[in-house]
Amino acid sequence: MTGSLISDVTDTVASGSLAVAVPIAIAAGLLSFASPCVVPLLPGYLSYMTGVAVQDLESARRGRMLAGSSLFVLGFTVLFVSGGALFGGVGGHLVEYQAVISRVLGLVVIAFGLAFIGWIPLLQREVRLPVPGVGLAMAPLLGLLFGLGWVPCLSPTLGTVTTLAYTEATAGRGALLAFAYCVGLGVPFVIVAVAFGRLTRTLDWVRAHQRALTLFGGGLMIVLGVLLATGLWDALIIELRSRIGSGEIAL
Repeated sequence: MTGSLISDVTDTVASGSLAVAVPIAIAAGLLSFASPCVVPLLPGYLSYMTGVAVQDLESARRGRMLAGSSLFVLGFTVLFVSGGALFGGVGGHLVEYQAVISRVLGLVVIAFGLAFIGWIPLLQREVRLPVPGVGLAMAPLLGLLFGLGWVPCLSPTLGTVTTLAYTEATAGRGALLAFAYCVGLGVPFVIVAVAFGRLTRTLDWVRAHQRALTLFGGGLMIVLGVLLATGLWDALIIELRSRIGSGEIAL
């Protein structure tokens, strides 16, 4: 039964737009992690989620770092997946208007791309929520607060994934896309937590190249927005489904 379930999920991902949308969602999560909203604050977040002082992070036990970061990621994953399911479900009730709405959302995604680059400051606001006491027990709540408090800052990338969730038109697919986004955002948190001392140079490289990464990510969002606004996204998905169905593409 488990094997059948895994097969069904795999077929669902590979059978249509999810084959394209899931990698986009993961990439959006990675861009969110590399953004100024996250990377500069990593030591502080790691300290709060694990209960380890910033100066002691490099020598902290890996088990504690793994537990704290995983619970933190779980907190914002629950929030974002719930949102993805909601938007996917809403899309399912508006299927007859989906072509028009997708084009409007394409313009919104273009705006998100411009905001990510920094050309729309209004969409780059930051909201800070009160931070609870430190320690493993509070890590899931801290992750939830991360999701709530940084939605304005993450809105360009998260909004893009939400748009894709809406176009999937089912709650399950919307939740899957949101989960893919959380994988892209959350896995680096866990990796950095477990190997904090070894990855300081990598984090320095990300900080040094943050502008280039921002321009690249914003450009990808703008391209996706253009595809949605012009209807080329739907044409691409139809062509992909056709090729998968005919066996031209093996996934």
